[in-house]
Amino acid sequence: MKRRDLMQSGALVLMLGLQQLARGATILTVRIWPAPDYSRVTIESDTELKFKQFFVASPPRLAVDIEGIDLNPALKELVAKVEAADPTIAGIRVAQNAPGIVRLVVDLKQAISPQVFTLTPVAAYRHRLVFDLYPTQVADPLEALIAERLKDSASPQPAADPLGELIAQQTQKPGAQPSASEPVVAPSKPAIATPPLASSAPSKVTRATTTERLIIIALDPGHGGEDPGAMGPAGTREKDVVLRLAHRLRALINASAINGNAMRTYLTRDADFFVPLQVRVQKAQHVQADLFISIHADAFFTPHPQGASIFALSQGGASSTAARWMAARENKADQVGGLNIKTQDVQVKRALFDMSTTAQINDSLKLGGAMLGEIGRVGKLHKPKVEQAGFAVLKAPDIPSVLVEAAFISNPEEEAKLNSNEYQQQLANALMRGIEGYFSKNPPLARNRSV
Repeated sequence: MKRRDLMQSGALVLMLGLQQLARGATILTVRIWPAPDYSRVTIESDTELKFKQFFVASPPRLAVDIEGIDLNPALKELVAKVEAADPTIAGIRVAQNAPGIVRLVVDLKQAISPQVFTLTPVAAYRHRLVFDLYPTQVADPLEALIAERLKDSASPQPAADPLGELIAQQTQKPGAQPSASEPVVAPSKPAIATPPLASSAPSKVTRATTTERLIIIALDPGHGGEDPGAMGPAGTREKDVVLRLAHRLRALINASAINGNAMRTYLTRDADFFVPLQVRVQKAQHVQADLFISIHADAFFTPHPQGASIFALSQGGASSTAARWMAARENKADQVGGLNIKTQDVQVKRALFDMSTTAQINDSLKLGGAMLGEIGRVGKLHKPKVEQAGFAVLKAPDIPSVLVEAAFISNPEEEAKLNSNEYQQQLANALMRGIEGYFSKNPPLARNRSV
């Protein structure tokens, strides 16, 4: 056999081998993440999957042909994983469309703008094929906050009836709704169970009455969805404990007022789904937030470090090696959570992240200092001062922004405290007192946002 024939034969064998490898790709798991912002479908496999997508507007549905694979039980699981309450997905169908091609059809409840893309292995994930389904009609969150406040202002307040309250307390059954005087945390999704609030509350919180200026606090529970964040020794996920803490703090903020001005909370995520770092900043800017507070739980390679920390942005270098390391770790959230980099406008991203001002950083340091002092009253501090580093999520040029590391989830004792209802409430109370302390010395600026 001639050398050319041998080379051609070898190439043919190689091609057949690759095809067989593709046909034998293993689907490791499938996941669905429903959320008001968007719904995500993830197919994780041991090798990269090739695909072609087709969108049909009426009735709305997305069809994706996955090449080099045959229908298997893991893919069939997607059908049963669709929740009835999913705001976007009505159902999913899968079938063998042709040899080596599986067609997946996502039936939709509304018109969407789909993004289908692949992600290379990172952290604990292998190859991922991702469908992000963005609704084309999205409610304005700022209008929703103002409408909520107007509704509360219009609701008549019944006269106090001590005898009636006593009777209600005696007859209230387990599972019944608490009285209107108690702060309530209502989880947005049943998958994220929010424990009942403890009875303690910050000393300076007052029930909101009339207002001329709506104060909006953006709370940013870190990680979420595909990005679990750090993991504790007992298996606690950072994304879960910080969301519960954010719900507690939201209840306190919404029940309070500063100098007669009502307060409202905007959560960058109110359930278990992934939000890119840049989008978190944009959300806070869209609702014209007065403050931005990103909530996390620290982690390290060993179980010994402990204590809470607060970080602000730095225009120059980090204030310590640890702060630089922490910023680098948190800034990788987009890689783990799964960002479609093809859709990112590099110029817009650069402009957004390069406009942070000295005034914003100074205000952030004041906010962080007020909060750090209060946290020190209920738990240990990792560092006695606010640290600084280049956290991407803190780069809103017009909003005082801090990142709170509530405790070291990698420390067994602090992991247990983060799972404690009592300690979570103590942290929420401390953060609330820090917010009040900041506003007592830095009143919110007048803006066109009256109700």
